[in-house]
Amino acid sequence: MKFDIDPWQQIDQLIALALAEDVGPGDATTLALAPQESTLSANFTAREDGVVSGTKVLEHLFRQIDPQVKLTTLKNDGETFTKGNKLVHISGPARSVLTGERLALNIFQHMCGVARETRKYVELTKHTNAGIYDTRKTKPGHRAIEKMAVVDGGGNNHRQGLYDMVLIKDNHLALAHIPDTAAAVRIARENCDLEIMVEVDTLKQLEEVLPEEPDYVLLDNMGPDMLRQAVEMCDSFSAKENKKRPKLEASGGINLNTVKAIAESGIDRISVGAITHSAPALDIGLDYAG
Repeated sequence: MKFDIDPWQQIDQLIALALAEDVGPGDATTLALAPQESTLSANFTAREDGVVSGTKVLEHLFRQIDPQVKLTTLKNDGETFTKGNKLVHISGPARSVLTGERLALNIFQHMCGVARETRKYVELTKHTNAGIYDTRKTKPGHRAIEKMAVVDGGGNNHRQGLYDMVLIKDNHLALAHIPDTAAAVRIARENCDLEIMVEVDTLKQLEEVLPEEPDYVLLDNMGPDMLRQAVEMCDSFSAKENKKRPKLEASGGINLNTVKAIAESGIDRISVGAITHSAPALDIGLDYAG
């Protein structure tokens, strides 16, 4: 059984929760100081270089606050920018813009930060065939916007959650009392019609699981030399046995210092938790124009 979840529904729910948390019954300072009829315009301006992500999320945010607020995108999602560039223009009722300012910056800075971090990995591996993928290491409730930012940075989305792919790990075997990974793949295929990924720690485990034709094999914490051997083993088995070759994914302890050598091993995919869980927010300000 396959489940489809609308990411924009998740994003709108996140925005509603964030507004309830931050604004509550009302923005006391703005209501006290800003005349109801006053308007203003401003620009989201970059304080450092980066990659745009989140302009559409800003539109959804201010739509919930006040549909009279208008936003004009000056740099599209996925585009690079330099310090001083104006990214989005905003205008409308002053109370509404001021109420949403901090939350808008929090989201925009975070998404641009994730996109920039992802782009660093993509640039280091672009001479290879290896794609950069995210993981489920996302902030609770923020997965939809973080995965959107990964794509804007040139990366790819792994599974969205526990519901859209089978990923067999050691703990599953232990808890279900399954003897080995090959048996786990067979059981999973009998019980669902989703794509199957299986994690292996050794070349021996890879050899054992290849005859079961998983869609993906996750090679956990393997260095470049072992990854090259895994690629050769997989290619040789597929050619010799005339069986489907699984996509091979490297994972575990990957950073900006190691990703280039890992990509050059011939691997198909590289999953990097750091692009979401450790991406620093990018410095963006809201400069008022009138």
